[in-house]
Amino acid sequence: MDLFYRSTRSNGEKVTASQAILQGLAQDGGLFVPESVPVLDKSLEELAQMSYRETAYEVMKLFLTDFTEEELKDCIRKAYDSKFDTEEIAPLVSVDGAYYLELFHGATIAFKDMALSILPHLLTTSAKKNNVRNDIVILTATSGDTGKAALAGFADVKGTKIIVFYPKNGVSPIQEKQMVTQKGDNTFVVGITGNFDDAQTGVKQLFGDKELEKEMDAAGYQFSSANSINIGRLVPQVVYYVYAYAKLLKRGEITQGQKINAVVPTGNFGNILAAYFAKNMGIPIAKLICASNENKVLYDFFETGVYDRNREFVLTSSPSMDILISSNLERLIYLTAGRDADKNAAFMKALSDAGRYEITADMRAAMTDFYGNYASEQETADTIKAVYEKTGYVMDTHTAVAATVFNKYKAATGDNAKMVVVSTASPFKFTRSVMNAIDAKYDAMGDFELVDELSALAKVAVPNAINEIRTAPVLHDTVCDKEEMKAVVKKFLGI
Repeated sequence: MDLFYRSTRSNGEKVTASQAILQGLAQDGGLFVPESVPVLDKSLEELAQMSYRETAYEVMKLFLTDFTEEELKDCIRKAYDSKFDTEEIAPLVSVDGAYYLELFHGATIAFKDMALSILPHLLTTSAKKNNVRNDIVILTATSGDTGKAALAGFADVKGTKIIVFYPKNGVSPIQEKQMVTQKGDNTFVVGITGNFDDAQTGVKQLFGDKELEKEMDAAGYQFSSANSINIGRLVPQVVYYVYAYAKLLKRGEITQGQKINAVVPTGNFGNILAAYFAKNMGIPIAKLICASNENKVLYDFFETGVYDRNREFVLTSSPSMDILISSNLERLIYLTAGRDADKNAAFMKALSDAGRYEITADMRAAMTDFYGNYASEQETADTIKAVYEKTGYVMDTHTAVAATVFNKYKAATGDNAKMVVVSTASPFKFTRSVMNAIDAKYDAMGDFELVDELSALAKVAVPNAINEIRTAPVLHDTVCDKEEMKAVVKKFLGI
């Protein structure tokens, strides 16, 4: 049965999966959502015997129904290959009373690789299916990890160009070095003098600029997105929740149908939304625990039903979560509003105009699967230190936010269900913050000295992603104000 997609902001035209992937953002500024969440057609026992690639096919075929079996399996084969440093792709490691789902074994050592390894292949396949003759220009804002993962995925992919905007002083030194040393004639990286929300808002405005769209079309270009607003990013993320449950079942850690909880460090809301989709597909997940850092707009939302971005923006040691406008939350708002696009559009207009909206009591009742909490900077550092001293396991700052919230949830509820903690980045990506948390003496060391020290401490080899950038030259040094983003894009494209 074919599955179609609709915008969260209008009840109009439905599109195929490949058309939704190509567009990225709907014409009305909304996000594409499947008309229904499909139910898994393989049993949990069958899934327990499958590899990551096989699981990916079984999940994604249900969402991407206009892809042939051959097309989808080809995309999966190209994505989940030797770029990952483990055959498992997403190992599940038992540490201190929880299972850490390590999503950082790809080319750029962050969870964004899980979806951005496959998105270029989904996108180029979608272009062929829809007879697109223009080059696809990937336009992306990043809070640190999406940018490098997208650049790595799209570098030198024929028929594409990629432009990444990042907050100049809002990412870690390793994250920035990974981006500005990116090779590829079709890649362009720009620092903006603002924060991630400024970059994301600017990108959304460029997508909605009809005059620019006409100019680009005349020059043989059209925009698409690699941000988590693209359904081609969200669907691959559902896979690893299905895989994690199946692996726990295979290992005898849980019994058939036993419910687990998942705690997800959350910024733009895509990763935890994927867990919500997995639950609705039939995976027995009880609580979806949304872990925030000091930019706790989502914690406040789940506590009060009010989403309010009118607050101070805090730069933290977990920069990929330094976000006040969680774009993917719009999909949950739309679904819990009974798929009422007009109602959702009114909430989004209020957010744009006044910076806040309040959902109804019925919508809050539909979100009882979610629990929100947050970790302060001190709590995050304390968790890194405590887990290392107790177990020898070293986690990054984002994972530590999730681990902190896991402990708070358990203390508050007494819930002893098995917990999957989503580990979204390698500690090597945030070496200074991680090592300082373990012992302040490390702050005197240089960035790459810290890398070697962390390797010795954690007894883990330095990832290729880090070794590659030790001596790599800076290839991208453009910096602009947020008002200059359009001019910078036009200059790169020569229009």
